[in-house]
Amino acid sequence: MGRQKAIVIGSGLGGISCAIRLQSLGFDTQIVEKLDAPGGRAYVRRAEGFVFDMGPTVLTVPHFIEELFSLERDCAMLGQPDFPPEILGDDQRILSGISGGPNTSRYVDIIPILPFYRIYFDDGTYFDYDADPVKVREQIRRLAPEDLEGYEQFHEAARAIFKRGFLELGYTYFGNVGSMLGVVPDLLKLGAVQPLFSLIKKYFKTDKMRQVFSFEPLLVGGNPLKVPAIYAMIHFVEKTWGIHFAKGGTGALVQALVRKFEDMGGTLRLSAEVERIDVVKRGGKRVATGITLKGGETLAADLVVSNADYANTYLKLVDKQHRRINRDMLVKFRKQSMSLMVIYFGYRKREGDPDLQHHNIILGPRYEELLTDIFDRKILSPDFSQYLHIPTLTDPSLAPEGHHAAYTLIPVPNNQSGLDWEKEGGPMAEKVLTFLDERGYIPGLRERLAYQSFVTPDYFEQVLGSYAGNGFGVEPVLTQTAFFRPHNRSEDVSNLYLVGQGTQPGGGTPSVMMSAKMTVREIAKDFEVPSAIVNGVPALETAA
Repeated sequence: MGRQKAIVIGSGLGGISCAIRLQSLGFDTQIVEKLDAPGGRAYVRRAEGFVFDMGPTVLTVPHFIEELFSLERDCAMLGQPDFPPEILGDDQRILSGISGGPNTSRYVDIIPILPFYRIYFDDGTYFDYDADPVKVREQIRRLAPEDLEGYEQFHEAARAIFKRGFLELGYTYFGNVGSMLGVVPDLLKLGAVQPLFSLIKKYFKTDKMRQVFSFEPLLVGGNPLKVPAIYAMIHFVEKTWGIHFAKGGTGALVQALVRKFEDMGGTLRLSAEVERIDVVKRGGKRVATGITLKGGETLAADLVVSNADYANTYLKLVDKQHRRINRDMLVKFRKQSMSLMVIYFGYRKREGDPDLQHHNIILGPRYEELLTDIFDRKILSPDFSQYLHIPTLTDPSLAPEGHHAAYTLIPVPNNQSGLDWEKEGGPMAEKVLTFLDERGYIPGLRERLAYQSFVTPDYFEQVLGSYAGNGFGVEPVLTQTAFFRPHNRSEDVSNLYLVGQGTQPGGGTPSVMMSAKMTVREIAKDFEVPSAIVNGVPALETAA
C-alpha cells in the first residue's frame, strides 16, 4: 500500500507548520497556495529596494521553531514533551545571545530583540518593556510608583495563569464539552475567565500601567477590555522566552520552513486557488476526498487541512449540503476580530533621529474609548494608536543603503463596519504619517519618504480571504475560547481538519504553531499512525 496523501490549503505559518508535521507523520503532503509566494499573512512586499514583512513580525517561544526544524520524514515526535524540562525551572534564562537552536540555525538566523517593545504614551513619556526585573521595576517607580506593589501581585497572578493555562493546558485540544468542564474550576480559581482589563484594574491604579500590562492581546486580535484574563499569560510567555527576529524578516523564516518541508519530500504549489473541498457520502459519513482548483483541476487526497480563514473555509469551500454543525447561521454569528490598516514606507536616515526601537507601541490619547470604537461601535475614530516596526535598526539589508524600511499598523474595525476604504484609506495614511512627522517620532518624514503604500481591511478580505476583512480570525472572547472556538477537526466532514489562528488555541505565531501540532495529533489518532512514529522513531525502525 502506498503512502497516504495530504493536502494543506494555504501556506501561512500554521499551514507550513502543519505540512511539515504531516510529512514527518508519513503522509505525502502538498501545500496549495492562492498567492504567488508562500506566507499568507506573512507575505513579503518588495519595492524599490525595500523589503517589508506584510504581517507578523513578533517571534517568541523559539523552541517551537526549533522543534519544526528538528523533525524528519516519518519521525513525527508528537509524543515528546511540549515544554522540555530545562526551560521550565524557576531559574530559566531566555537570552544567551542565540535564539535559534542548532537545527533552526541550519536554515535561518534568529536573534533576540531588546527591549521587547518601547511603549510611548501620548504625553511623550515611554516604558521599555522587557524581561529584566530590575529595569521593569525601575520604570514603574519612575512613571507610577504607586503601582509597584500592584505589579508584584500581578506578576504572581500572571505566573500562575501562565503555568496552568500555557505550560499545562497549552496543547490541550478541547474537542468536547467534557474536556472543557474539567479545567473550568482551576481557571475560575485563578481568575482567568474574567475580562483581562478587570484583572489589570485590580492590581494597577494608573492608566499608564494599565495600558502597559494589557495591550498585548491586541497583537493577536483581542480587545483587552473583553479577552478573558487567561491572556495575562502572554506577559509570561514573552518574559520567559523573549522576543526574537529572523534575519531577513519573518519572510526569511517562511522561506526557511518551506525549504525544510521540501527537504523532507513535501511539495508546494503556488498560484493555485481552491474552488472547493471535494466531499462524498461514504457509509453514512461525509468524507473529504481532495480539492478542486479554480479552473477545474482536481487533486485527490486522503485528508485535507485548511489553513484558510475558518469562516470562508466553511462558507465558500464546503458545500452547504455537507454542513450540519457549521451552518451559515453559526459561522456568520461568530464574532470576528478587528482588522488593520498597515502603512509600509521607506525613508532616508538622518543624523540625530530619535531613539526609536525595533518594536514601538505608540498609544493615543484615549485607550478604553478607542477600543470600544474599534471593536463595538465599529467606527473610524479621529485618534488612533499604532505599532511602529523598524526592522532595519536590526537588519539594514532590508532597505537600500542610507534608508530605513518600516511599517506602522493601526487597529481599525473590520468590514462589518461598512466603511468605504477606497475613500478612507488615503487620508488615513496621510494622517498617520503626518502624525509621526509632526509629533517628532520621525521628524521631517514627509520630506524623507522614498516609498509608501498601504493595505486596509479590503486587502484582508479580498486578497487573504478573511471573512469581513478580519485581521486575526475569530475574536478571542470567552465565548469563543477553548471548546467554544472553532474545532481543528471538522464536526461535519471526516478527514477534514483546520489549522491556524481561527482554530484552537488562537492567534499569534506561537499559537498557530501549537495549532499545527494539535491538529496533527488528532490526525495521528484518526489515521491510527503507529505509536513508534508518533514518538519519534523512524518508520524503517518501526518496520524492523
